[in-house]
Amino acid sequence: MSASASPTRAAFVDLHTHSTASDGVLPPEKVIEAAQRCGLVAIALTDHDTINGIPAARSTGESLGVRVIAGVELSAFLDDHEVHVLALHVSQLDALEKRLSELRSLRLTRAQKIVEKLNSLGIEITLDEVLVQANGGSVGRPHVARALIARGAVHDFRDAFMRYLGAAGAAFVPKTRLSIEDAIRFAHEAGALAIWAHPGDGGRRDRLEPLIEAGLDGVEVKHPSHSPEDVKRLQALSEFFGLVQSGGSDWHGASDGPRRLGVMNVPVEWLDKQDEKLAALASASNGEDR
Repeated sequence: MSASASPTRAAFVDLHTHSTASDGVLPPEKVIEAAQRCGLVAIALTDHDTINGIPAARSTGESLGVRVIAGVELSAFLDDHEVHVLALHVSQLDALEKRLSELRSLRLTRAQKIVEKLNSLGIEITLDEVLVQANGGSVGRPHVARALIARGAVHDFRDAFMRYLGAAGAAFVPKTRLSIEDAIRFAHEAGALAIWAHPGDGGRRDRLEPLIEAGLDGVEVKHPSHSPEDVKRLQALSEFFGLVQSGGSDWHGASDGPRRLGVMNVPVEWLDKQDEKLAALASASNGEDR
């Protein structure tokens, strides 16, 4: 179904947002309410490794007249390069949840190891303090950072990541690696499109072709981290390879800064093309697996 609102009025969507189901600061309902205030006709909730916020988001969207696309953001690796994949238009929630539960378990193990490293550095912090910050959501380094701030061990997020949590930090623990092939397969098993998230200046043809071979469906062309040159290059590559285009703010709930909700002005026509791609895939499969 097309999300277009009117042929005479520009309509925009935001296909990359986060809530308290992972590392955002607003609950799913509030994210959708914010989308309605921004005048967005559709929004994708794409929390890290979890779809737990989708039911509440959909319920709110139905009451406010905002289309909610079920999504999730997965962290994967191609060789030694980390690649994020957005699974957009998830239709098989139960099929995906089993996979995501395993990934969240790995996140919890990673958080425990980070806490242990911090303890060895003389910082008194517990996993329970981190989990309080996660508030039942998919736990990640931002929650450790918030716990450190609450403890007074660091000044702010930048301080936390520079000193402890970033790749060069004293308490850094690498992620368990999910292959790009598995990430794309998880998306397809859930009836979703696999979108390369925020490729930035790394979004070159030589990096894109292996992803296409693995089954990639599209590219996040518009993202706050992308320069105008990035957008132009990614749009050209998407068109050349016949990939759908996507875009979003990667909003985590902040009221200002470059990642404000709806700031990317992603045209609703891109969402329409995604719908067409899904319909074509469904027709081609004749009800069979992709």
